[in-house]
Amino acid sequence: MLTATRPAVSLVDRYTAAFPGSKRRFEVAKTLFPTGVTHDTRMMEPFPVYVTRAKGAYKWDVDGHKLVDYFVGHGALLLGHSPDDVVTAVQEQMARGTHYGACHDLEIAWGQLVQKLVPSAEKVRFTGSGTEATLMALRLCRLHTGQPKFLKFQGHFHGWHDYVTVGSDPPYESMAVPGVPESVAANCVSVAPGDLNRVEAALVGDPQIGAVILEPTGGHWGAIPIRGEFLRGLREICTRLDRVLIFDEVITGFRVAPGGAQAYYGVTPDLTSLAKILAGGLPGGCLAGRSDILAFIEPRPGKPKMKHPGTYNANPLSAAAGVAALTRVATGEPCRLANAAAVRLRNRLNELFETRGWPMVAYGDFSVVRIVTRYHGPRPRTDAGENDGLIPFGCDLNQLDGPKNPKQISAMRQAMLLNGVDLWGFAGMTSCEHTDAIIDDTVRAVASSVEVLQMEGQL
Repeated sequence: MLTATRPAVSLVDRYTAAFPGSKRRFEVAKTLFPTGVTHDTRMMEPFPVYVTRAKGAYKWDVDGHKLVDYFVGHGALLLGHSPDDVVTAVQEQMARGTHYGACHDLEIAWGQLVQKLVPSAEKVRFTGSGTEATLMALRLCRLHTGQPKFLKFQGHFHGWHDYVTVGSDPPYESMAVPGVPESVAANCVSVAPGDLNRVEAALVGDPQIGAVILEPTGGHWGAIPIRGEFLRGLREICTRLDRVLIFDEVITGFRVAPGGAQAYYGVTPDLTSLAKILAGGLPGGCLAGRSDILAFIEPRPGKPKMKHPGTYNANPLSAAAGVAALTRVATGEPCRLANAAAVRLRNRLNELFETRGWPMVAYGDFSVVRIVTRYHGPRPRTDAGENDGLIPFGCDLNQLDGPKNPKQISAMRQAMLLNGVDLWGFAGMTSCEHTDAIIDDTVRAVASSVEVLQMEGQL
């Protein structure tokens, strides 16, 4: 891109002046937390924004700015912030008790909703998080198959426990993960996404691989989109070679469709990890799937039992929020609205980039929007639907999800925040609360922000 004359007041100075309350709080936070934040993706130069309240598609920061939100609770808030039905359910449950240390009716109602919506859910076991759900899935697979290894795809994220961190981030081919013993990492076979022949060769060549796990719409919430043909082929291979197929639907579950990607594409895995929308914005996860695999949690004569405690498994507050959220998700309307909002945003952004002659492209499936810079190829059709748009760079892993430029990402966030939008750098997710007017405001914010980054020499 051509760069304009650098303004007299830099972007970082403007951002610092506009968000003084957040700056003060970050100075305190740095004395408490490593990096000053409590989640890696909240790291931002020169400091992150601090929020006081949120409602619908908006959140308000400590300095009084009203911000359109595309973080949506790290993907957990399909219904938007503080939906009235979920808030009421949690408030009423809070008065009854937060933790009985006992079984309760809400856990049954919650489990029944999961079983009703998710095709693979013969049985359900609640956990405290999505990371715990994928950990459970792999441990149960080792018990069921008797094999120690599993196959995953490079760029796919399945939580932060030891077994699944291999290949999640670039350099994807490296088996070295800080803090993870080599003997543990060796049980993960990581392959590039999108190649069924490579998957089959790996499974045939190593009988110790008992399971395959993936994000069914693509790694890092769709940075490298996966679609139905690949999923159907993977299901056939796993069935033919007798390997357990795990869909990690922590993000896609209840977002892509009420029954997740598996319902949308008609491909049923053996196990499914769920979290985020599952618990209506509160902490909570679960593993759903085949009864014979989940049976390893049960005490049975002559069979090993997997121990599974967990203080907050199916706690009443999360269960109340989950029941309220999934009851509305079951109507299909939240998914429809969120997906439509993202389609509109992708199209409007591509129209903007085309009109301005900017080498940028917006792409993504369902309710995900991603922006790629330094792109000179064709753009998705304006009549593309929820999941059939063009994938830039020929779906190349390193072009779409390779090493990031943290300074550029921080600059984009700063510029967008100054324009009233909190975008996840160059990506975001929509909720059912993102209206056409909000999408239009977002496009104007992107236009202004790109101009600023050009002047700053960041694009």
